[in-house]
Amino acid sequence: MSQIIRRLGAPPRDRGSTSGATCPDIFELADGNFAVIGTDATTSLDSHLPADAARADYERIVVITRETLVKAKADIPDV
Repeated sequence: MSQIIRRLGAPPRDRGSTSGATCPDIFELADGNFAVIGTDATTSLDSHLPADAARADYERIVVITRETLVKAKADIPDV
């Protein structure tokens, strides 16, 4: 498994999470992939995926807040 090399965007505390209860996060991995911490919404969203989208049994649909992604935008590489 690849290692986390950096967080993209602001840490959860900087986005108002003081209790640790709402901590969506995005990380860049050493292999160039990204890892996301979010709320598992697979059960509620799986049947709503577009016809050209698919999810393997080992994959989950996770939701992060808009603020988490917007704050990470500047850190997401173009290539």
